[in-house]
Amino acid sequence: MILSKEKLQENLDRLIWDIEETRIKRSEHLIVQLVVVSKYTEIENVKTLYELGQRNFAENYVQNLEKRSKELEDLPLAWHLIGPLQKNKINKLIDINPVLFQALDSLEIANELQKRLEAKGKRMNCLMQINSSKEESKSGVELEKAIDTYQQIKESCPNINLKGVMTIGAHTDNEELIRDSFNKTYKIFDALKKDGATICSMGMSSDFKIAIECGSNMIRIGSRLFSE
Repeated sequence: MILSKEKLQENLDRLIWDIEETRIKRSEHLIVQLVVVSKYTEIENVKTLYELGQRNFAENYVQNLEKRSKELEDLPLAWHLIGPLQKNKINKLIDINPVLFQALDSLEIANELQKRLEAKGKRMNCLMQINSSKEESKSGVELEKAIDTYQQIKESCPNINLKGVMTIGAHTDNEELIRDSFNKTYKIFDALKKDGATICSMGMSSDFKIAIECGSNMIRIGSRLFSE
């Protein structure tokens, strides 16, 4: 569904208002970066959001990221990959060169990515994904192993520039469980600041306010922006 510029402006303004209102509750010093998840929307809507000042966009799959980034290569967009990375897609991702890979979900994938980056003489900005809700359906490093794994990746993978952590909130209507998964992730992020962590990516369309209240400084928003 292609939305008018007016409608997208209205949705963006309302979203920014909500971000600002929530951010100030947490801290006047908290800066929250908006990443638009473009996977379910038409390319025309991405172009319109660019005209409205949005620069950060994300896709869930490497093949979609490749397609979108090529279709929009004339625009200076900052592309993120927010979905899991399969080993057979690593070289393709390196060639796409996203501004940030947000879903580095295991030491095994980190080591494989490191090998290929080193071979190509490249570096990549990444976030380590944490499975903060302990749900089997979600990928990510276990909470208990998160700090050790982060430090291991930093030590053994010099071509991976770890910038922080990412999580997906608990898949439930229970706000306390969602808040708990975000609080646990923020606590890990806080402990990793001494290791150079600067990004805590938490919150999507349904739960970004809770995420910001828990300290998130990057949110990933899709459906909220593209509703009529």
